[in-house]
Amino acid sequence: MNGYISFKMVHKLLLSLMPSKSEISSRKEYFEIPWASLRGMVEPSFAERSVIHHRDYLTNGHVITSRAINITDTEVLTAEGRLVPYDYLVIATGHTDPVPKTRTERLEQYQADSEKIKASRSILIVGGGPTGVELAGEIAVDFPEKMVTLVHNGSRLLEFIGPKASNKTLDWLKSKNVEVKLEQSVDLNSISEGNKTYQTLAGDIIKADCHFLCTGRPLGSAWLKTTVLKDNLDNFGRLKVDENLRVHGRKNVFAIGDITDVQEIKQGYLAQKHALVAAKNLKLLITGGIESKMETYVPKSIKAFVSLGRQDAVAQFPFTTVIGIIPGLFKSKDLFVGKTRKQLGLDPHIVHV
Repeated sequence: MNGYISFKMVHKLLLSLMPSKSEISSRKEYFEIPWASLRGMVEPSFAERSVIHHRDYLTNGHVITSRAINITDTEVLTAEGRLVPYDYLVIATGHTDPVPKTRTERLEQYQADSEKIKASRSILIVGGGPTGVELAGEIAVDFPEKMVTLVHNGSRLLEFIGPKASNKTLDWLKSKNVEVKLEQSVDLNSISEGNKTYQTLAGDIIKADCHFLCTGRPLGSAWLKTTVLKDNLDNFGRLKVDENLRVHGRKNVFAIGDITDVQEIKQGYLAQKHALVAAKNLKLLITGGIESKMETYVPKSIKAFVSLGRQDAVAQFPFTTVIGIIPGLFKSKDLFVGKTRKQLGLDPHIVHV
């Protein structure tokens, strides 16, 4: 297991099954609330609450700080060579993200990013998905004097949601003096630390003091291709799951979050719903319940929130799209960090180091 939603699920499961033994394999000693990460780049102290050490909330579970590299029908093999037996397994490896192993190093990384932003007069952001858009929004609001350029190879921003939301977001960014270049790609081979001149594949020259790559991250499923679950991966590398979030053909293996082939947009709040369903079904099975009583996960209709700085957001609902302060009230101010910490039994505001 790995990732934010897996740890939230385990926390809920352990609370309801105190005598049960749960072991978690993670390549990091902490988990991170993913949708809060971009705020930490402009306000490093914010990351103190969103980067949480496992020991702070898992009081009756055991964390193995080593990534999983293989699975058999009965065991998980970790990178350090440890074999971990299991009765039930949950895979929640999400996306591959090159982040440090320790919480201290991760917080130092946020501090370094913040200092880089503060020291730059002009900033290039490559990628117009939710990560690139939210980072552009954070910088434009906190540092309006800086020149921000966002380059995206698609015909519109936020292509995972509808064109109305994309257009409203583009207008908002332009109102904050963010220069947006669509249908262009930056020559990644021309990018190097200290290089202040960048060239698009169309030949345009962009001058910037620093850059941030916000392009898509690969799914964290490559390691599964040589395991007993290799035939359960679809053409996109996602695990095929049934309506109970069990891997197809497996009675005791669940998968949740972005790594699944559930037909819905990939948003954090939906991953949380996966976790809740999987936790309920695991509790039922562990306590000897009847399989027919397992909870079914129904893919949700298109609803998405993208933060735009500290106050605004764009929200897409099935029948309308809204941008501005009202959707921002739901997400942008605290990015659900206090709420999430409270759900884990932690103080919403205070961090004990």
